[in-house]
Amino acid sequence: MLEVVNAEYVADYRIRVRFNTGEEGAVDLREALWGPVFEPLKDIATFRRFTVSEVLHTICWENGADLAPEFLHDKMTEQERPEIPSESESLAVRDRPRSSDS
Repeated sequence: MLEVVNAEYVADYRIRVRFNTGEEGAVDLREALWGPVFEPLKDIATFRRFTVSEVLHTICWENGADLAPEFLHDKMTEQERPEIPSESESLAVRDRPRSSDS
């Protein structure tokens, strides 16, 4: 079972999380803050006041909001992947005229 064992505030809506698997990284949660329970967390001062619950084994806030460890892990993994350009973007770069160094 995936569990958050440590979490630290980084900046803005980013939190560095470490899982019981040894994996760790920063996750940007700005896009996850929608819906009534997450609305108060749009205030950075409130967002920063999270803890790691010893019962839920994930990050949670005073108002009862929490995010599943699996969600955090998926977001972290997704955000760490470098963006792969689309085929059309790759072709545009390849076909771009080269500047002359002379």
